[in-house]
Amino acid sequence: MYSNHVGGTVFTFFCLVCLIIFRGAALVRGDAVMQQRLIGFASVSLVIVTILAAFGIGARLTTPASAQAQVPPSAVPADGAESYVLGPNDRVRVKVYGEPDIAGEYEVDNTGQVSIPLAGHVKAAGLTTKQLERSIRSALSKGIVRDPRVNVEIALYRPYYILGEVKKSGEYPYRLGLTVMDAVASAGGFTYRANENKVFLRRSGAGVEEIYALDAPVPVFPGDNIRIPERYF
Repeated sequence: MYSNHVGGTVFTFFCLVCLIIFRGAALVRGDAVMQQRLIGFASVSLVIVTILAAFGIGARLTTPASAQAQVPPSAVPADGAESYVLGPNDRVRVKVYGEPDIAGEYEVDNTGQVSIPLAGHVKAAGLTTKQLERSIRSALSKGIVRDPRVNVEIALYRPYYILGEVKKSGEYPYRLGLTVMDAVASAGGFTYRANENKVFLRRSGAGVEEIYALDAPVPVFPGDNIRIPERYF
């Protein structure tokens, strides 16, 4: 929205300058001194329009502060995985004391559930591992397991995806602390057509892409979609 406002201002100023120049040219025809002044005014105006246009382009490439501050619920927190919100394709490791048949790794399916022996289908998407522990404990308590002691931890984060102008686009396993440049390196690096100044990033669960400048590290979270655009010159 900010860049659109700048673009509108540049266009309005340009139209006004053109109008003044055309009207002035008609009025000072034959007057050499006034023509020189008009040429000087036109030159200064051209510089101002160029600066405003460049400022508008820079605004488009800079992620608004509000967008930078928005962290998806699925983002892996700095203090570990306990606050991480589970989603489809995450894999969890479940242990139940005294019940070795239940222990194992389970993947969150596309409906957001995990299928646990003796507990059935348990909703996992949108929960932390601690919340999932309570849900599994509750489900097991309704069956033949008495006072179940459940432990759940992350076994494998859902993958991220990278496409566009990289040498090996596709699905890649997530690791803690991943950045866009790390993801590009895993994908074989940029192609010769790549625009290496910006990236389009769609966070897991989001419906639209955000544009981020690559002049600073851009964090990647599980399930993110990264798109490296093509340069045009």
